[in-house]
Amino acid sequence: MGSGAVWSELAPEWAAHWGGVAAPVHQRLIEATGTGPGTRVLDVGCGSGEFLAALSEVGAVVAGADPAPAMLDLARVRAPGADLRPAGFEDLPWSADSHDLVTAVNALQFADDTVDALVEAARVTRPGGLIAIANWAEGALSDLDAIEAALAAEAGEDPGPDGDLRVPGGLEEVLAEAGLGVREAGLVDVPWVVPDAVALVRGVLLGEDAAAQAAGTATVLEAARAYRTPDGGYRLVNRFRFAVGVVPA
Repeated sequence: MGSGAVWSELAPEWAAHWGGVAAPVHQRLIEATGTGPGTRVLDVGCGSGEFLAALSEVGAVVAGADPAPAMLDLARVRAPGADLRPAGFEDLPWSADSHDLVTAVNALQFADDTVDALVEAARVTRPGGLIAIANWAEGALSDLDAIEAALAAEAGEDPGPDGDLRVPGGLEEVLAEAGLGVREAGLVDVPWVVPDAVALVRGVLLGEDAAAQAAGTATVLEAARAYRTPDGGYRLVNRFRFAVGVVPA
């Protein structure tokens, strides 16, 4: 099953548990890029459309690409005026210089070649335009890492290493490799708040079948004990890294 089909299958549940989590990142990128009325923005890996909706609210002219048809279906509801097309990062079906800004939140890491993906993003961005990317920071900066580590230990595995894009300087480096200048980079706090243990387990074990979720419930709840709130929910503070690149004029 291709990645688009996999994400289509997960789309409703992903949107319910994770679709709005990156809202602080969306707002930070809007501020960092000066996006406003008339800004032509393409969001690559737009998912269920939460960023498209936020961009539309500030008056941007929005477009979105995602390889998962069911994600695009959800995005059409949240951003009904958006130009949405099924596509991955390396082959964007828009003409050269057609956007002022290209964004990608938690999406660049899925490209087969991150540099090639950014070169393609630059192709559809006007000279002097911007490319803004963001993704999870290194695990040590996120409360979710404690749960992931506990699940790995339960399975007799070591926690997975941080990818190159997650570590300090990683996003700036890949932008530079793609021939882009770096205008700004930083960290954004991204809290994940869930109402109860059921939502916590389903969100953490998204994509696992019922048996796997049942088997992992005790481990998840024990690891998340420190993040439980008085009302029985959970609040985990995580961080994203972001960087804004400039397309050469």
